[in-house]
Parts: sequence; structure tokens; C-alpha cells
Amino acid sequence: ISLFTATGFSQQNSTQKIKETIDAFVKAADQNDDTTLSTYLDDNYRLVMNRLFGSDQVTVLTKTMYLEKIKSKVFGGDNRVVTIQDIIINGNTAVAQVTLKGEKMTFISLISLVMDASSNWKLISDCPYIVKKE
Repeated sequence: ISLFTATGFSQQNSTQKIKETIDAFVKAADQNDDTTLSTYLDDNYRLVMNRLFGSDQVTVLTKTMYLEKIKSKVFGGDNRVVTIQDIIINGNTAVAQVTLKGEKMTFISLISLVMDASSNWKLISDCPYIVKKE
């Protein structure tokens, strides 16, 4: 029973850390703070945009490309409300379904995270879908 309790606590602790990471990631993007944002992204981070903004293609941005879009204010600069619908943890990896409701548009994103060697959760991929565009 103590193993189950410890596992349950660990899962709950990880869930809280994942929520905090996602909230901090969104806040940094909304503020176009590429330096802070970088700390929440794994070096292998990818933004996967499947047929967004009128495209009929899949566009994949690397961490460097994404941070440049934030820094130059092509992306970010909104004030979004974050609602996390679900988090699934699989050991040192996790996925979250997140709704990001902003003034410019509303996204539903599937965000994948990995736990680093220091037990910090970092985003490794973000697959957004635009629900509403103002």
C-alpha cells in the first residue's frame, strides 16, 4: 500500500509541476520573453503546425526558429487564459491537452513534455489547433 501511496503522490507532484511549467511557458510567450521561454523548452523542442493559418502543409519549427518568432513578436504578445483538460504521465514523459484562450485566437494544443535529469519538466513538442480566430 505504501508503494501505491508513494506512486500516487509522485504522480500528483508531477501533475502539479507540469501545470506550473505550462502556465510559465504560456506567460513567457504572451510577454514575448524569449529568454525565459527558452528555459521551459527542451533543446529538441518542435512546434508542429498542421495546416494552420490557411496552409495545406505541415510546418515544423525548431526551438531556435520558434524563439525567433517570439522575440520578433510574430508569435506571442497575447494575454491567454490556460485551461488544462487532461494530463497523461508515462514515466519521464507526459502529454497535456490544453486550451489557450486569448484576445487574438483560441487554440487547443497537445503539448508533450519530458522530464530532464534535474526533474524539471520541459516542453518537447506543441501541436496546436486553432478553434477560433478573431
